[in-house]
Formats: sequence, C-alpha cells, structure tokens
Amino acid sequence: MPVYQYKAATADGKIVNGTLSGGTREQVVEQIQALGQIPIRVDESAAQAKQPGHRRRPRRRLTAAHITAMTRELSILLRAGLPLDRALGILAELTELEQLARLLGDVRERVKGGATLTDAIESQGSVFSRFYVNLLRAGEAGGALEVTLERLADHMEQEKELRDALLSALIYPAILIVVAVASIFILLGYVVPQFTELFEGVGQALPLPTRITIASGEFLQRYGWIALLVMVGAVWWLRRQLDHPRHRYRWHARFLRLPLAGDIITRIEVARFARTLGILLHNGVTLLKALSIAKDTLGNAVIAKGIEGVAGSLKEGQSLAVPLAETKTFPPFAVNMIRVGEESGRLEEILLQVAAIYDRETQTSIKRALALVEPVLILVLGVLIAAIIISILMAILGINQLVF
Repeated sequence: MPVYQYKAATADGKIVNGTLSGGTREQVVEQIQALGQIPIRVDESAAQAKQPGHRRRPRRRLTAAHITAMTRELSILLRAGLPLDRALGILAELTELEQLARLLGDVRERVKGGATLTDAIESQGSVFSRFYVNLLRAGEAGGALEVTLERLADHMEQEKELRDALLSALIYPAILIVVAVASIFILLGYVVPQFTELFEGVGQALPLPTRITIASGEFLQRYGWIALLVMVGAVWWLRRQLDHPRHRYRWHARFLRLPLAGDIITRIEVARFARTLGILLHNGVTLLKALSIAKDTLGNAVIAKGIEGVAGSLKEGQSLAVPLAETKTFPPFAVNMIRVGEESGRLEEILLQVAAIYDRETQTSIKRALALVEPVLILVLGVLIAAIIISILMAILGINQLVF
C-alpha cells in the first residue's frame, strides 16, 4: 500500500506534517479529516523525504500551475478559519519555489500593513491576470473570499486541462510529420545519391521518375541549407506578422476560415469567453466590466474585436445576445442559449453551461479531426517513400534487362 506525505492545518492554525498509508489520495484525505485536521497537501512519498526547514528551494520559473496550487491551498486555509495573514505566512513557508515564497511574503506584509488582498495581489505586476484580480476584488467586496479563491482555482484547472488535452492530441501528428520529413530528407539526401554513380555508367536514359528523384537528391545535397533557411525565415516572418495588430487580425481571420481548425478555434474561444463572463457575473462584476475582462482572455483577434462592438451596443441599451449574433463569429446555439439566459434572469448560470458544452464539443472535434488527419499523414508518407523506392527500382530493373 502506498505511503503518502501530507501537510494539514489543525483547529488552532498550526501546521502539521506526517505520513499515512492509503490506497488512494482520496482515502488519505478522509483519514486526515477524521483526525480533525484540514488537509493542505497530500503527495505520494518519495524515496527520501526532505526535512522541512532544511530544504533548498529550487530557482524555477513561476508558472500558472504554481499560482493555481497556491490559490487552492489559500482557499483551504481560509475555510479552516485561519486569518489571512497567517494563511499567507503558512503558504510562504510550505512552498518549495523561492520566487513564490518571496511573492507570498510580500503580499503578506502588504496585507499586514492594511492593504486588501486584491491590492496586494495587484501590486505584483503581470504575475496575476486582470481576470484574477477583478474576480478577487469582487469576492472580497462580497465577503466570500474563500469561495472566490476556490472558483478561481477551478477555472484555472479547467483552462489547464483544455490546454493539456490540445497538446496531447497534437503530439502524435507532430511526430508523424517530423518522421515523414526526416525520412524523405534521408532518402533523397543520402540514400539516393549512392545509386547515382551506378546509373551514370549505364549509358541509357533513365526513367523520368528516377531522374526526378536523383535531381531532388542532388538539390538537397547542394541547396538543402537554403531550404532550411527558407523554412526558418518563413517561421520568423509569420511570428513578426502575428506580432503586428493589423496583420494579426488578418491571419486570425484566415485561421477561422480553415476547415476543421477554424471550427475548433471558434469553440475554444466561445468556451473561454462564456466561462470567464459567467464566473465574473456570478461574483458580482458588472456586465460591461466583465465583458472587457473576458475580451482580454481571448486569443483570436477577430472574436475579441467583435466583443468590443458588443460592449458598445450594451452601452446603448441593447441586450447581450443581439450584438453577439451580429458579430457573425459566435455560433447560433451559443447566442440562443445566452438569449434564454437573459430572458430567464439566469445569464451567469447559462454561460457556465455553454462553456461546459463547448469544452466537450472541442474535445470531440479534436478527436474527429485527428481521426481524419492521422491516416492521411500516414498515407502521404507511405506514398512519398514508395514513390522514391519505386523510381530507384525502375532504374535497377532497366540495368538488369541490359545485362541479360
């Protein structure tokens, strides 16, 4: 049975460390709660546990995953009844990341000096997003800080799960493409030239496919570095285009028109917009301000530009659904769901439902797209390699006929 190390808070705010055996992490959490303690962190025990207070904090970069974990743990400590400054101090002591420890220490000092948690968080610069800061401010104003922190952590975990799902789905096609390109380069650049001297002494015209293959191999040997430079230059040029707002808008419009990919991009952006807007409205942020924040979370410039027009229409007294439909970028289903939410007075609830629906549809669309792309890639790779091999065999068979 695996052994787990845990950190937990007692009723009087003390932090205790210990180890427990359990089949799963959830079982260990239940054991800790049965002891009257609030579990903060439960990890499967390593071969050698580090001694608290004597560990050297690694100098790693602060990531969104660290912020998510910190937010979740702060919510747990506040739910346990600990004062805010004490909870921040505990997290600063427990974290294994030096940069996060300094950040939490600075936030704690500002809170002890009379600042609100939101103001202390906002003073940390770009570490925390505008969405994070504004949702936290709404939670503090409503007296539900721990609930807001929990929702923030849930939101960031959902975003991470979606990103991880996208990356995992793209790994296999990326490997196929790399293998295909490498195989073709090896065949044309190194294997085919080995037959060139053999064919030169034949004294007979080679078949057209063989001549094309040999010419391609010679080109790669002589000018392959130019082809590599062209590919690198194309990537650099595209990055420069996407850095410029006007060109980025045009490219993002092209991306939305792509078959399969355009539909997936739209679903991802609609889910992100609906979830962000729903959470903000649920926590008391005004609609106009929530729209402005939600717009900043979007990655596609075309859809973000459409949201700017929606905000203008709201100022003129229109509902949310009408200008969203006029943008032509939001799917009719999402627009109709939002209209129902406005009419029923359950807009924030409907928005969260829309986000969940489009999250599921995004994953389904990605699986369907990959089910089509992967066999196509395999087929193209097989055809290209077969064409190269057949072109060489045609010449070799021609030589054998001359000999016999």
